[in-house]
Parts: sequence; structure tokens; C-alpha cells
Amino acid sequence: MANPFNKVLPIRYIPFALCIIGAIASFASFKLHPQAWNFFLLFGFLSAVGIYDQLQTKVAILRNYPVIGHLRFMLEFIRPEIRQYFIEGDNDETPFSKEQRTLVYSRAKAVPDQIPFGTTLDVMAPGYQWINQSFAPTKIPNHDFRIEIGGKDCKQKYSASIFNISAMSFGSLSANAILALNLGAKKGNFAHDTGEGSISQYHRVHGGDLIWEIGSGYFGCRNQDGSFNADKYAQNALDPQVKMVEIKLSQGAKPGHGGILPGSKVTAEIAAARGVKEGEACISPASHSAFSTPLEMMHFVKQLRDLSGGKPVGFKFCVGHPWEWFGIVKAMLETNIYPDFIVVDGSEGGTGASPVEFTNHVGTPLQEGLRLVHNTLVGVNLRDQIKIGCAGKIISAFDMAVAFALGADWCNSARGFMFSVGCIQAQVCNTGFCPTGVTTQDPVRQKALVVPNKAERVFNFHNETLKTLKELVEAAGLHHPGEIDAPHIIRRINKHEVRLLSFLLPEMPAGLLLKGEHIDPALNLPRVFELYWHKAQTASFAALKN
Repeated sequence: MANPFNKVLPIRYIPFALCIIGAIASFASFKLHPQAWNFFLLFGFLSAVGIYDQLQTKVAILRNYPVIGHLRFMLEFIRPEIRQYFIEGDNDETPFSKEQRTLVYSRAKAVPDQIPFGTTLDVMAPGYQWINQSFAPTKIPNHDFRIEIGGKDCKQKYSASIFNISAMSFGSLSANAILALNLGAKKGNFAHDTGEGSISQYHRVHGGDLIWEIGSGYFGCRNQDGSFNADKYAQNALDPQVKMVEIKLSQGAKPGHGGILPGSKVTAEIAAARGVKEGEACISPASHSAFSTPLEMMHFVKQLRDLSGGKPVGFKFCVGHPWEWFGIVKAMLETNIYPDFIVVDGSEGGTGASPVEFTNHVGTPLQEGLRLVHNTLVGVNLRDQIKIGCAGKIISAFDMAVAFALGADWCNSARGFMFSVGCIQAQVCNTGFCPTGVTTQDPVRQKALVVPNKAERVFNFHNETLKTLKELVEAAGLHHPGEIDAPHIIRRINKHEVRLLSFLLPEMPAGLLLKGEHIDPALNLPRVFELYWHKAQTASFAALKN
């Protein structure tokens, strides 16, 4: 529901207005009653604070909530003591703990991010993970780690950073948030995924590298009936700012679930970006209409690559039924058409709002999904031709190290970069009342987000995280994050047992799935290969061979 105060007096200005009224009233009282000078000073001080809050450009909350916004920071200051002695620890909150958010904020501001007095994590708890250091640490000259994305049929390969902004659409994010993210990406020479809402005017202002995500609604390349339009696609895909094209099959927030943006929220700007009519509901079906089988999907990949002039084309999905994924891989082999990249989205990811059941209980978590995709490609000798990206609660350099150990070539982060532009995890993203202007289309609220300041923080977060990753790689005695493998990561099983990640999530022997042999149980591979690989079909996603 729209805020009724916004048309006359935005609710965020009420405390500020009261201070001004109080200052005037106290001044009048002072003239009538000289003993009232203390009230005059109090309200005068608060009015000065409110004016300062409105004029400063660094803190979005204070621009949206002058005066009373300071209460939030005062509570944050005393919160550690309250939590430590009466409530809980810094690592108990979800989806991201205070320690995780503080890490992002510190790196975004380029201030020291070290913590004193030892770890706050329970190193004896099941699931605790670490990477072992070497007696022979290396020295790496540069933290700008990059990979080349593009397979055998790609004519315009892309040199990508190994850390990029994950898919978040204009419409879900505000115009100022998109501007800040893209400017930060431009400055840091890394990529900005558009999300399925397509390329808006705000993505184009600063010219940062774009990964154009195409979902089932085909926004930016659709006919009026919602079907795919090749001419409109080519017009956008040939834009030099678009470096790669990503087909979204599903997302971690709500895999297997479509979406709808009500007509009341489809503004002229959103309509222009998505290729729909202003004021009409914007529907994303649960499945694509341009293809309905793995074989058709591979031909769609080829069509998109050809129409783009040979740019890298891939797809993103949250792993679901393993036989459907196996069917896609078999279709690659049958058609000799390979995507240039695959992005694995973990079910723990997701900036979008979704039903609780989908958020909590649908889809495969990142570590298991990533390893399955990596192993399958290794098993058919395609791993060296297809790059793998991943996303799902990746915040720190260690999060990235674990992803690399399981087979990723690069990592994406959505909520990490949201924190860098000022998100405070208020979790009201779908209401329009975001207190920091990150996820709202309210023109008054989003003005609190000052683009040049937040763009610098986006750049800093990316830069400082990769600096720390470089230090981790050096400490492990390696030369590139791509050298991190599953044996480098150890996970605690219980108080008396730890295991190498390579034992818990072992690697497939190269080419094994092509040999048509029984999979030896001694390899300790997940049983999904034994159960479903030989049954997966290329002519249907859903069906299994007998």
C-alpha cells in the first residue's frame, strides 16, 4: 500500500518538522518566559541536527529519518553489550550475522576490518570449516584475479573478474542503487548482472560491464504476448556494454516459482526497460516458452550466441531434479552445442521475496549443487570448455575460497553488494519502505542514497575482498584462487571428527560418465549418478528412461 503521507508530507520528515515547530515554539516561549531557555536550546540543537542530517550525503538512514535515525546508531553501539550478556552472540542472526554485515560495511568504507580477541565462531561445532596454511607462503603481485569466459563457438570472449555483482533487477532495486552498483563496477572493472528485469536506462549511464539476464518473461526481448522476439534481443545483445548473456532457468530465492509485478508498480521506467505496457501486470512464468526440452534449450543457446555476434552465452539455475540437469548435459553431447558458462545459484541465496516454503525448503544448497554440476562436467570431459560461476550467501574471501574448492571459476554476490550500498537488512524489500533507499521506487526515499558515495563503497568492497582473498591464497602456498581444491578445505563433522571436503564431496574421475561403466561405490560419489545418469533424457526435462 502506498504511503498516504508521501503526497503531502513524507513520514520521514515528521520528526524533523516537529523539531522545527518545537524550536519556533520554544523561541516564542523564551520571549514570554525567559526561564524557558533550556527548552529553546534543546529544540534548537535538535533542529540543527535535523538540518545537518538532511544535508550530509554519506548515511542514507539519516537522510530519510533525520534526528530519530541517530537512535538506531546509538542502539547499535550499546547492542553488543546487551547481546553479549542478555541475548545472543554476533553470529546468531540470520540471514546474515552482525559480524558478516560489519565486515562488508568496513570493507566498503575502506576502514580496518580486523577483529580483536580471537574468533567468535565455535570451532568445535559441526559444520565449522577452515583452510590450512603453508610453511611456504607465496607472494602474488596483484589481486585483480581474472578468468576468460568463452568456449569453442564464442567469438567475443570476456575477461571477467572472479568476483561480480549477482542478478538484481531495476524495479527490485531503486534507480540510485542501480546507478551506484554500475558505477562501482565500472571503476573496479568487474561485471554487473542486470537481473531478469532487463537493461534499464540506469544501467547505461556509467557504462559498466553488463551480464544481461534473460528470464522466462523475456523482458527487453519479448513480443506483446510474452514470447521471445529475436530482433529485440539482437538490438540489446549487440550493445558493446553487454559482455555476456545469461538465461535464467531458476533462482535460489524461489526455484520453480514464477513471479508477478502488479500493474500498480509498473512505472513508465520499468515498462520501458522490460518492454511491457505501463500499469499492466508484469508476469514471469515458471518455465520458458522458447524451449521445452534439453535439446531445444541447446539450440536456443546457439541462437542467442549467433544473434549476439558470438558473445558468451550461458545459463543460471538452482539445482533441482538431478536427472533434468543430466538431460541438459546429454543434450550438449548430442548437439555438440555447449554453453560458455553455467551459474549455479544456491537455495540459500535470494534478494527477491518468495513464499516461506520456497525460501526454506525448495532447491539444492550451493555447496552440493555446485559440486554436482562440476562433477558432471568432469565426468563427460567438458569441464575445461565450460566456466562455472556461483552465488549463494557469498560475502567473504573465505566464502569464495570454499566455492573455488568445489569447482567454481568465479563468484557472484547480491546481498553483499546490497550491504555495500547501505542495506541494513531491514527485510522490508518487498514493501517499498526500504529505510536506506536501496529497494524502493519511492522517489523521495531513494534520494537518500547518494550515488557517487555509494559507488565508491561498491568499488571498495570488491577491491578489499579480493585483497583478502589474495592473502588467503598466499597463506595456503598457492598462486591463484583457481588452484584451491577440495583437499584444501576441512570441515568438522562432530567434536571428535574432521574430514577433508574432498572426502565429503569427492571429485568425479575425468570422462567416467562417457564410459558406460558401473560407477564403483568405492569412489564415494553421490548415488544420483548411479541412479539417474543412464535414465536421463534429452527429449524431455521431466521423463526418465525405464
